[in-house]
Amino acid sequence: MPAGGGTSQTAVNRLAGARTQMAEIVTAAAALATAPLIALMPQATLAAVVIVYSIGLIKPAEFTAILRIRRTEFIWSLTAFAGVVALGTSKGIVVAIVVSLVALAYQVDDPPVYVLGRKPETNVFRRRSEEHPEDETFPGLLLLRLEGRIFFANAERIAEKIKFLIDEAQPKVVALHLRGVPDLEYTALKMLTDGEKRQRERGISLWLVGLTPGVLQMVQRSPLGKTLGREALHFKVEMAVAEYLAMSDAVSVRKEGLRDTL
Repeated sequence: MPAGGGTSQTAVNRLAGARTQMAEIVTAAAALATAPLIALMPQATLAAVVIVYSIGLIKPAEFTAILRIRRTEFIWSLTAFAGVVALGTSKGIVVAIVVSLVALAYQVDDPPVYVLGRKPETNVFRRRSEEHPEDETFPGLLLLRLEGRIFFANAERIAEKIKFLIDEAQPKVVALHLRGVPDLEYTALKMLTDGEKRQRERGISLWLVGLTPGVLQMVQRSPLGKTLGREALHFKVEMAVAEYLAMSDAVSVRKEGLRDTL
């Protein structure tokens, strides 16, 4: 759809069924031919014509549909609407693009880190929430899921979130589920290495779960991979949980045996 020089001109083009830039030539020719007559029309009448054609561009139902699904895009659509009304079609769209890019940058800068629980009687692991208080957790094991690319701009923020959750849970093992992390920058890898050392000194083990092939290769080539070894790298969350439970059972058996001996 070819845009016109402003909102009302774009609306006229759309309603007239314009498909190519030839519509601009036709519009210019028609305006030139009828200019003497248009000049005689009162400005209030011309304004009414602009309003009638422009109002057809506003679709309240579409705004409602966007809000029902995702609030962020609703804010972007309102920004685009306000920008087009205040600045014109082209400038308004540019404003909306800039706002959306800023919002995306914020999302990248502050990626989610959340605790996982297991749906009862299944191998489904999902974010713990008040909607599912029945989800299972495992004493001494903290399952954390990270999502998005981890790089220099957000590594420190992610480290702070992980530290807070560890201090709150006081686990024996922290398993980071990284299936949703497509890339791990060197700065972020160093953050993980330093964090693993600090937690190890506190008696807390770090496991990495669900690494993508690229991230796995990077970890294996790094000092972190040598420190963790293959035993701390797990393909799936359920496999990590099964190993932790087996390890816990073995410890319990040893303690009971020692108690019987004494």
